[in-house]
Amino acid sequence: MMTNTSNRTALALALCGMLGASFGVHAQPDNQPSSGSPAAADAPPPATPATPPAPTAPADARDALKKQAGDVDQSTLLKETLTKTDRQYSLLKSGRVATNYDLNYTYISTESINVGLDTTGAIDLFKIENTRSHTFTNSVAVDYGLLDNLTLSGTFPLVSKFTQSDQYGGIVTGLGDMNFSARYQPFVQTPGGPTFTFTGSVGLPTGRSPFRTIAGANLSTGSGYATGTLGVNASQVIDPVALFGSVNFTMSPGVNHLSQKHDNTTLTSVHPGKTISWGAGFTYALSYNISTSVSFQESVTTGSHITYLDSSNVSTPRSTAQQTAALLNFGLGVRVSPKTTVNLSAGIGLTTDSPDFSLGLNVPLTFSLF
Repeated sequence: MMTNTSNRTALALALCGMLGASFGVHAQPDNQPSSGSPAAADAPPPATPATPPAPTAPADARDALKKQAGDVDQSTLLKETLTKTDRQYSLLKSGRVATNYDLNYTYISTESINVGLDTTGAIDLFKIENTRSHTFTNSVAVDYGLLDNLTLSGTFPLVSKFTQSDQYGGIVTGLGDMNFSARYQPFVQTPGGPTFTFTGSVGLPTGRSPFRTIAGANLSTGSGYATGTLGVNASQVIDPVALFGSVNFTMSPGVNHLSQKHDNTTLTSVHPGKTISWGAGFTYALSYNISTSVSFQESVTTGSHITYLDSSNVSTPRSTAQQTAALLNFGLGVRVSPKTTVNLSAGIGLTTDSPDFSLGLNVPLTFSLF
């Protein structure tokens, strides 16, 4: 009995020592030395469960390289996107629509001398005619960005004219001559560089023709013939000033088969002369919301060719003199919202072939079509 009891006591003491050594290892921090007791030294290491092998360092490196390769692709895409964004033009973006409302007023006062000759060549008519014309033109222009560097435009005017002369005084309101144009910018707009825009337009004789009215009875609202214009515009921004200039060439096929009677003659055809025009000016930004502009425009038109039947019903060709018109324009731009700027202008005629003066109001509105 004594032997069995002593054996059980020794076995219990050994188990207690082993448990004490195991708890002592796990309770100590990693930076502290392990217990130096014999029981701890003789204790077997704890068994670890079987786990799958961890990924090796080369596999982690391959995964990291794959992510870096993806990052490079995104950077390349971003670079291409930024490069495309830098290719900007001054025209409307593709798919955008802009509408402009213009109200223009012009006043023209003319004085003409009408001289008539009898069959012997003696003067039998000498009359001075004064004509005063007030013209209001309401126009709606619609621009569509077909491409980033190509804009199509259409202008639809409504003309109201009041004229007073020795023979006639009256008011007429009707559709004017519609105009369709295209603006093309071949070069990318670069910061600090000039911008060039090529233009082409066609004017249609949709208004009432002056060659089909009854003299002294009604008025016209259009030119009476189709026109075609080619031109180029240039601009340069030198903050806070923007310089601009343009050159245009206009010609017309004229109109035939007329039958407009005036006194003892009948007008049968009109072929307007060719016109070359140019202009230049600058815009100065006084503040973020206010800008001013000054510009000069001049146009030279060669003589027009007309054909009429005289009192003897004989076809007679005539040519008019060359005409030169010039205007000095002053403008004021007021920014009323981030997308709307109201432009006011006043023009002064500098030659006898020019309007005496003109006033203008322009309100542009831009929005997205889709």
